[in-house]
This record gives sequence, C-alpha cells and structure tokens, in this order.
Amino acid sequence: MMTEFQDVFPLQKNRVHEACGPGAIGFAAKACGQDDMTVLWLQAGWQSEQLNPVGLMSFMSPKNLTLVQAESHKDLLACTEDGLRSGAVKLVVCELSQDLDLTAGRRLQLAAEEGGSTGILVIPEGAGSNATQTRWHCSPIFGGDHKTDKNLTLQHWQLIKNKSGTLGGWKVFWDAEAHRVIVVSKDGE
Repeated sequence: MMTEFQDVFPLQKNRVHEACGPGAIGFAAKACGQDDMTVLWLQAGWQSEQLNPVGLMSFMSPKNLTLVQAESHKDLLACTEDGLRSGAVKLVVCELSQDLDLTAGRRLQLAAEEGGSTGILVIPEGAGSNATQTRWHCSPIFGGDHKTDKNLTLQHWQLIKNKSGTLGGWKVFWDAEAHRVIVVSKDGE
C-alpha cells in the first residue's frame, strides 16, 4: 500500500528529514514555502555554488531567511544542531557534502525534538543517516505533458525511507500563488 502525499508533506515537525538527487535543493526550497516559515539555511563556505536568497522569492520572503556559511564540516553540524535546538526558527536546512554518522544523526534528531524545529539535510546520493525520519530522492522531469497551461517545472519526489509508514512517489509542481506543492500524479498512475 502506498503512502498518501498529505501524510508525509508538509514534513513531520520536530524531526529531521533528508533529501538527495538533482532536485534536492528545490525540495528544500518548497518546504520553506509552507506556512510562512522562518528558515536557517546552512552551507559549507567552500562550496562553489552558494544560495542566493533572491532565488527563493517564489517560495518564501527573503526576510524570513538566515543564511550561514560554516568553515568546516564539524562547524556545519554544530550550527545545525544549535539551530534545531534553539527553536528560534521553524525550519533548518543544511547542505552536507559528507556522510553523517549515526551519532551525529541522532544528535540532530534529538535537537529537533527539543527545539520543536524541523530539519532538512540535503545529502549526497547514497549518503544518509538511519536516525532521520524520512529520505526523499528528488529529480526534475523534463518535457512532460502535465495537463496544465501554466509554465511549470515538474518534479519527481520519491520517498525512499520512512520510519513511520510506507514509501511512495509523486509527480509534483510548486504553485507560487497558493504557496503549496500540487500533486499531479502518484507513481503508477
């Protein structure tokens, strides 16, 4: 039995989730657009591609975003943990370039529970922690027929790990006017 999209997105609060694949940053951006969230977005300072807050304007107001660049992987994890535990923001997004061991994953999960924040770890393909609640593989769909006259970019979001239920996959797009993710179809439809 396949999970229903509304049971897994918006993401479960007080938990840490993972996203991988070429659409993972878009997944995190769309999660930021839910409920006018305040967001802490963490990146490694040495990354060649840096987030431009103006690029998130169709998802959220840049005034709700705090962007942090950390000097090391250790600092990135420490800032993520502090952000989750503080409760000062509703969502913490962290772009990781290395694997996350079970201890670090568990620390982040406990911090999210304590602070009442939700975390999204953007991870490399094949990486991930057993401590996270869900893991999503996200990729764009090019040139599809999506039965709408809007100029949209379809995404395929596949739930590949779910601690509290079954897995599933959906074709989705972001409706900027409604500020929500619209499901076009489930996998297999």
